[in-house]
Amino acid sequence: MSMPKSGALNLREWTAPETCGATSSATNPIDARGADWSGQDLGELDLRDAKLCRCDLRGTNLSQCQLEGADLRLARYDQTTLVPEGFALNTSGAVGPGAKLNGAFLNSTDLRGMDLRGSVLMGAYLSGSDLSGALLDGVSLAGADLRSATFRGAMCRGTRFGTCEMDMADLRGANLEGAALETVTSIRGADFSLCTGLEDQIGALLSRSVQELDCWNPMTRSTTRASLESLIKGQGQDA
Repeated sequence: MSMPKSGALNLREWTAPETCGATSSATNPIDARGADWSGQDLGELDLRDAKLCRCDLRGTNLSQCQLEGADLRLARYDQTTLVPEGFALNTSGAVGPGAKLNGAFLNSTDLRGMDLRGSVLMGAYLSGSDLSGALLDGVSLAGADLRSATFRGAMCRGTRFGTCEMDMADLRGANLEGAALETVTSIRGADFSLCTGLEDQIGALLSRSVQELDCWNPMTRSTTRASLESLIKGQGQDA
């Protein structure tokens, strides 16, 4: 059976969604998946039923836009993003401060430098995600899947890791002051090299099973035990 020609994709007229500018489009609804609209004033742009997945909206003014039915999953926003009065950006599936993302599928997502303070990520799937330099102070990650996630240089002060899985997680240089790691399910192969704020928890972490502590992380080329013991040596040198 031949496919109907009316629904065929015309590659000569097709443009990648991520190149879509923040202007009115002949295509309705607008498809701007992955586009960078950060720092722009969108005026009264009609974004009803728009596809805005992964769109960067940090510093963007959407306060006069029509957003009914817009798909904002994994769109990025920050404290300066403006939306119409009454629009619940934090429950739209977008990622940013105060976002409600319990159980969200964020596997392998690029979240570098994101401000996630005040967010709730309990049970979220973050395996393979890159959170380097992210602000996670006070965030609840209980039950989250953090296997092979990257937290290099992240601010995790008071972060509640609860019963999350942290196998092969890269936490090098993260600030873990006041972070709750006592009930983490597994730290097998996790690398804590150059972390700060762990002084009171190193002993408890080093009392975990041999299977966790002596697991080699091929990405960071270290074992969990070696990374934790390096923090003790660092304390001695500082003294």
